Amino acid sequence: MKKINIILSLICVLAISSCEGFLDVTPTNQADSTTSITSAADAQVMINGLMQKMTSSSYYGRNFVQYGDAKGGDITIYTAGFDDNMYYFAHRAEGGSQIGFWTTGYNCLLQANNLVVNLEKLKEEGLTGLDNLLGQALTIRALIHFDLVRLYGKPYNMDGGASYGVPVVTAPVDATAQLQRNTVKEVYDQVVADLTKAAPFLSKSKSNGYLNYYGNQAILGKVYMYMDNFSAALTCFKNIIDSKAYTLYTPANWVASWKTQFGSESIFEFAMYPNEGDLGASSLGVRYSRKNHAHSNAYGYFMASTYWKNIMGANDIRWGIMTYDHMKDEEERSNWDDCCYKYLGDSNLAGDGKSTHTAVNIKVIRLSEIYLLAAECALKSDKGAAANYLNAISKRDPDRAEWTASTINEDAVYNEYRRELLTEGKLFFEQMRQNRKVTFEDDAWGFGTTSQYRDKTIDRTFFRAILPIGIDEINSNPDIYQNPGY
Repeated sequence: MKKINIILSLICVLAISSCEGFLDVTPTNQADSTTSITSAADAQVMINGLMQKMTSSSYYGRNFVQYGDAKGGDITIYTAGFDDNMYYFAHRAEGGSQIGFWTTGYNCLLQANNLVVNLEKLKEEGLTGLDNLLGQALTIRALIHFDLVRLYGKPYNMDGGASYGVPVVTAPVDATAQLQRNTVKEVYDQVVADLTKAAPFLSKSKSNGYLNYYGNQAILGKVYMYMDNFSAALTCFKNIIDSKAYTLYTPANWVASWKTQFGSESIFEFAMYPNEGDLGASSLGVRYSRKNHAHSNAYGYFMASTYWKNIMGANDIRWGIMTYDHMKDEEERSNWDDCCYKYLGDSNLAGDGKSTHTAVNIKVIRLSEIYLLAAECALKSDKGAAANYLNAISKRDPDRAEWTASTINEDAVYNEYRRELLTEGKLFFEQMRQNRKVTFEDDAWGFGTTSQYRDKTIDRTFFRAILPIGIDEINSNPDIYQNPGY
């Protein structure tokens, strides 16, 4: 397959400059980076800085998570306005909130690569105590590549990974370097290689705010699912579940779990701090709040669609993290709760124990999701085991009958996934992997909120299901291959 060049000079400049102010060492992207890291302490400082960078508004702090839900059909908007391009699929190479995915992703990759290269060099020189840090850096590098290829490349199982993905970057690069856009398969192969290499280095102890062995296995299992390797994926998920290192929230404590940091289900979550990563008026919590509630800048745009509400049982405990929207009068409020408050602690704005209610940690991997993914994988070989995994989550609705080997099916698992993970940034990616159609509740409030960029129902063959390469990249390299349709 023909490969094309993508210049990363702008990204490299950003990667250098953006580190100032929160890193004690400079993660240079020049060839001479030997002085960047000289000890485990230096590496830990850089890990901290990299984690903070990943919680920016352009990545896990807001846009990446919101992308996975706004495009998935279980979220609707009541009127056209602020930051609705994700919902409308109004992606343009010239701009929009999605542009930050590319620059932030590669910025973070270059920092991760500096860590990997320097840690491996120090290990060769005989310095000890670096294994866990190296495992984290490799796992982060894999996660970023995985995120980027899902944004800019077609699903792996759509064509066996033969189409264009994103550039694989595994070493510090010079500011003038031109890197090639790899195939989707090549990206996935690198992701699997990094995760496999990292696993034996990582601690199995819970490490709040950092990736450990079980976080690594969760990501690897998910990658295998995208490659349709369900048996390998199930092995990864069973490694987590059978370890008993984490426990599911009971129905009685599920709602309160959103007010806590690093709970018993939390395999990996990004820490958000009031004096560092708190996005305040621009946070996820404010984006999903009803109008003027969490903040005066809360516009109440993003709400649960009727499609999601219709699969929820009346007594499902997960209603407890929802509350009414500003469109309802007093009589209607008890009937339909549209606004999700996972990123505000609860509907009373409790937060998760910090001084501001918007500095709520981003839960990236929860044990609930692992059970649901394990259920889907087990369906291929052991429906009884699949039913057991699914029942562990579906019992959060006390009225729902238990699934059995004869009643469980893919839709049962998929709908439970929707119930459990609303607003956690997962759904659209899963729909594309599973080759499901997505239907949007356009014009839900009668305000003319239909899209000129997509139909009411789309599937993964729609060209806007993946993002365009930004115009800055295209201008830097006239030979760059733009995703079709843009």
